[in-house]
Amino acid sequence: MPDVSSSTLNVGVTHLAVQRHERASRNALRYLAYLFVALALVFSVVAGMGGDVFYYRLATEALIFGGFAMSVDLLLGITGMLSLGHALFFGLGAYVSGLVLKGIAPSFWLAMGVTLCVALVVGTVAGIIAIRVRGVYFALITFGMAEVVSKAVYNTREIGGSDGIIGIPIVHVDFLFFSVSSNSALSFFLFVLVLVMGLYFLLEAMLQTPFGRLVKAIRANESRVPFLGYSSQHAKLCVFILASVVAALSGALYPMLRGFVSPELMFFHTSADAVITVILGGVGTLIGPLYGSVILTTLKSVIGTYTQHQQVVVGVLFMLSVIFVPEGLIGHIKPRLNAWLMRGEAKS
Repeated sequence: MPDVSSSTLNVGVTHLAVQRHERASRNALRYLAYLFVALALVFSVVAGMGGDVFYYRLATEALIFGGFAMSVDLLLGITGMLSLGHALFFGLGAYVSGLVLKGIAPSFWLAMGVTLCVALVVGTVAGIIAIRVRGVYFALITFGMAEVVSKAVYNTREIGGSDGIIGIPIVHVDFLFFSVSSNSALSFFLFVLVLVMGLYFLLEAMLQTPFGRLVKAIRANESRVPFLGYSSQHAKLCVFILASVVAALSGALYPMLRGFVSPELMFFHTSADAVITVILGGVGTLIGPLYGSVILTTLKSVIGTYTQHQQVVVGVLFMLSVIFVPEGLIGHIKPRLNAWLMRGEAKS
């Protein structure tokens, strides 16, 4: 007869090992998130010494597009769904925010609240359509929806047409004892940093819940999820809506930073840049897209000072990174940090 106690012991040891690895992996990503915040704060001090607001604006834009890239990673890296039209929601958030700020009132809370409601509705409708298919067909149908909406926006004069929305007023974010102005480069940078990192930690906490584990199971093997008693379609719809909301809220910050909205924010190259950002930073890490956004934004800015063909140079660098570091920056660092944390835990 098999030794039941020995088998039980082996299962228990394996379970503990898996728990240790998951805990180390989670802590590694958290430490990298804390490092990102620390580097951002150091940057704010160094840039402040130079007294040039350009770097603050550029860094704030990197954070905004990093938040957008996180929403793409939520679909691609966590759930395994590649969206080639997620710029639809980023641009939607920017347009809704711009219209509210210019047409109703320059209120941050009103703009974000309206954007949230619109994103929930549009994300639900688009999600019901998109999750009916899988794989490349999901990528194509999201691409198609974004193309239809972007062309409609581009040709609608009532919302600016090809010129977009210009003349968006300065926004003052009022709190109990202080306020933050979008016209203040440093304070708005720090404010956006808090918002984007808040989104990251909320998403990271969500992934530790039973729903988060279900989402990861869909990526691992969707066909087995129904045998666990769950509906993969319902979970995919919820993730799609959540990713749409994160993208839209990130987009809502763009007109506050730049003072205008362009229909190009909905174009395919915006979605493609987000996918590139996720791959550069590390697919499935959530914090990786923030690092990737900083890298891509910096590259575009530096290369743009030397040539107008920056997309060619970025494309070549992207191909080289995929060939030599296919797991991305954080994906490359994470296993080594995991091993170091596990060794430290074993010694203690």
